[in-house]
Amino acid sequence: MYQALYRKWRPRSFDDVISQPHITTALRNQIREEKTAHAYLFTGSRGTGKTTCARILAKTVNCEHRTPEGNPCLECEICRDAERGALADIIEIDAASNNSVEDIRDLREGTVYLPERCRYKVYIIDEVHMLSPSAWGALLKVMEEPPEYVKFILATTEVHKVPATIISRCQRYDFHRIRTADIAARLTYIAGEENLSLDSAAAQLIAHLSDGGMRDALSLLDQCASGGDAITAASVTAAAGVAGRDSVFAILEAVQAQDAAKALEITGALYDQSKDMVRLCDELLEQLRNMMLLKSGSGQPELLTCLPDEQPRLEELTRQPSLDTILRQIALLQDCRERMQRNPGKRVELEMALLQLAVPHLAAPVQTAPVQAAAPSAPQVQPAVPETPAAQPAESESPAAESKPLKASDFKPVGNWADILAAYQAVNPAVSGSLAESSAFVAGNTMLIVAKNRFFLTLLKSKENAVSLRETVKQFLGVEYNIRAKCSEPEQQASKAQNLVQKAMANHLDTAVENE
Repeated sequence: MYQALYRKWRPRSFDDVISQPHITTALRNQIREEKTAHAYLFTGSRGTGKTTCARILAKTVNCEHRTPEGNPCLECEICRDAERGALADIIEIDAASNNSVEDIRDLREGTVYLPERCRYKVYIIDEVHMLSPSAWGALLKVMEEPPEYVKFILATTEVHKVPATIISRCQRYDFHRIRTADIAARLTYIAGEENLSLDSAAAQLIAHLSDGGMRDALSLLDQCASGGDAITAASVTAAAGVAGRDSVFAILEAVQAQDAAKALEITGALYDQSKDMVRLCDELLEQLRNMMLLKSGSGQPELLTCLPDEQPRLEELTRQPSLDTILRQIALLQDCRERMQRNPGKRVELEMALLQLAVPHLAAPVQTAPVQAAAPSAPQVQPAVPETPAAQPAESESPAAESKPLKASDFKPVGNWADILAAYQAVNPAVSGSLAESSAFVAGNTMLIVAKNRFFLTLLKSKENAVSLRETVKQFLGVEYNIRAKCSEPEQQASKAQNLVQKAMANHLDTAVENE
């Protein structure tokens, strides 16, 4: 029966574990000197060797003929049965599915019995952060004073969820992400043993995509090998469902050249090829990070996450934009990445972000249905700057954007206000409910909202509400407006909205005003 590569090539001794010398050395020394602890806590990101080291440790402390270096002999019956999972004295528990207090009580009851064949009875609890609160209490009870023949090894990717009372009773070891060079070297070795044709560029790309996890790297290598042909960078790109590096650089080149059409064209082609738009956004962010490091003079090769032959192209990309521009582009894509997690239209979100990247000073969209001009006698006044968080000026606006006095006739209605409110309903239902039958007008970088519900004025004074509304407006209009509000009587007709705009501006009104 075929066995997956990550299972077949799982390390069997501490010598096989890569990129974790600070852990393997300490554990071997403890084993050699017979000073092993009764409880260990292994933490780190996925695929870095936590469970593997736990199994090796459990096997080694029970090995009948372990080596002088502190490794298991791999030849005795204890070692062979432990590797087959047939050793009753090494108990593995998946806390993701066995997280109740009853499960831990069963564990505690089992600790009263002596080991059947081994020196120690070892409990390996994987994903231990998934235990319920009551289960933590039961585990703490047995970990306080365990029998001398019992050892616990806890493994987790989210150590912040483990109670401090548990952590304080364990020796904690933090597993680092495996270095890209180490993963690539290991992949090359395994490919040679498996008679796979893997070129160096493909090995580097797999190592890069695995994000420091050896298991992810071997799974991707396994997937690429199923094609039957030589494994190249192109086949890795196709198997992983990521955009080719050339496409990523082409999008960034179009952005730096302010060629929005070209950037959208490449993105559309990748979408048609079923490439993951979220993954594409991550790849763009990764290369912008490299550009940031190069521009700031911190671009040491060990800090850059790119292949060696890509660095000249990155340096060429970095030559034109300023550091401020690159930082702004990173911030825009990070906002886009966050919105992608909430909205189903991931392609639209990315395209909106690329437009903002390629056209840094997007003007406010042209609005339809202009408001009837105000009377000639209407005074022109300079609006007062509101004190609410909703009225903080947008960073992308010019400081002189509000230098001219605004008058009522400058304000144009927002044609897609209903769509904005529909989207805001999912973000903040309480505030959006108070905006029923409201209308909005924009002039320069100021938006005036005319609401029929006076409670909206109170809600808008909250910084959290103001920020969420401003961000939703920005998603649709592409501009971060200063938001002001005016309350109208329910019986007032929409035809009187212009008079409200005029009076609000003439009186320097903020977010709390008298009813008409």
